[in-house]
Amino acid sequence: MKARGAVLSRRHAHSAVVSDWRTLRAGERVEIIKQAHVVATVEVEEVSQSGNVLWLVPSGPAEKQLFLKSDGVQVRRG
Repeated sequence: MKARGAVLSRRHAHSAVVSDWRTLRAGERVEIIKQAHVVATVEVEEVSQSGNVLWLVPSGPAEKQLFLKSDGVQVRRG
């Protein structure tokens, strides 16, 4: 049996907020969090060189979405 702390640490690591958006890659699934609520689960299309802008492809027929780090959204690998 694994120690409880090890299991929680792994779960926390998977759901940790991505602070450096430049580490995200096209095709990666992410969750967009705003004011402690998941507002979207989508695929990354592109990340700006500065890591401050993120273009996402929604799963539906809507147009791609753009998020700015300065808007206060957080990204979590999903």
